[in-house]
Amino acid sequence: MTERAQLPQARRLVVKIGSALLTNDGRGLDVPALGLWVDQMAALVKQGVELVVVSSGSVAEGMSRLGWKKRPEKLHELQAAAAVGQMGLVQTWEAEFKRHGIHTAQILLTHDDLSDRKRYLNGRSTLRALLDFGVVPIVNENDTVVTDEIRFGDNDTLGALVANVVEADGLIILTDQLGLFDKDPRKNPDARLVTEGLAGDRELDEMAGGSAGALGRGGMQTKVRAARLAARSGAFTVIAGGREEGVLARLRRGDVLGTLLLPEQGRIAARKQWLASHLQTRGKLTLDDGAVKVLRQGGRSLLPVGVKGVAGQFRRGEMVSCVDQKGCEVARGLANYDAVEARAIAGHSSSSIAEVLGYISDEEMIHRDNMVIV
Repeated sequence: MTERAQLPQARRLVVKIGSALLTNDGRGLDVPALGLWVDQMAALVKQGVELVVVSSGSVAEGMSRLGWKKRPEKLHELQAAAAVGQMGLVQTWEAEFKRHGIHTAQILLTHDDLSDRKRYLNGRSTLRALLDFGVVPIVNENDTVVTDEIRFGDNDTLGALVANVVEADGLIILTDQLGLFDKDPRKNPDARLVTEGLAGDRELDEMAGGSAGALGRGGMQTKVRAARLAARSGAFTVIAGGREEGVLARLRRGDVLGTLLLPEQGRIAARKQWLASHLQTRGKLTLDDGAVKVLRQGGRSLLPVGVKGVAGQFRRGEMVSCVDQKGCEVARGLANYDAVEARAIAGHSSSSIAEVLGYISDEEMIHRDNMVIV
């Protein structure tokens, strides 16, 4: 295989660039390199491609500006570095795109913004409007104020979620590695580059291994995970070396660079994209074997009679995970009843809900339109 058809045909792309690339391994923003990526992205925009950039680097740039050599462990210091670095990061993106007459917009998101239905829809509307106006949104995590995102978040995952939100054709993750190898190339000279695969292939997990560098929060494992999240909305993912000459232009031509991870199925409905992109669930429903079979094979709603156990505290309309009796996740969806009500009606037929609770809101514990099989 000498070329790929996905990228030349793509009309909407999310491009994520990591901290090590943007800050030249921690020496401050690499403006010349950033300018070269912008040159390539501007060319894509002029070809009719809609672009969203997910940019790491705020903490790393802040560390450079503050003269810190080691990533701090204290939360308030991380937040301070993010606040300082975000200034330079956004100014640089704006200045480089301005050379090409392209406007940019800053979008700061958290995973919570994408797990609340109303905020998700508002964010999607804003991003779509910006793309309609020919603006390139520059997206970053809101590290300055959100504590758990600095501790546990990574922009690979955010890039995949943004791809879900804007219904992108593909996600391009530019990194300091050439792509995904079948072994760690730093330890195994015979390691081979994986040029193509299915995002859902579990063998990729063992290949990914390893951890992130000193600056970044995401290693190759998070990139594989991001590819799976992007695949849930039908988007492909390319993991490629950001320092490869003309990397974006060459990918656009269909050249075989990096690792292409493909979705196993086509796009799902917009509402189910949102459900699939949720990272945080508020509770857990344990299902009996019959309910598991119905959900997996029948595409039907979850009824209270199929629920054997309820864990967590959640409100009506919040996301819950559905697991089999071995604890393996089967589905996730929006609960029609809160945790107290769910415990009361679990195992009962729908016709008994009014008798148990004194009222009935819905016959289903989770309606099939508000559920996605995982």
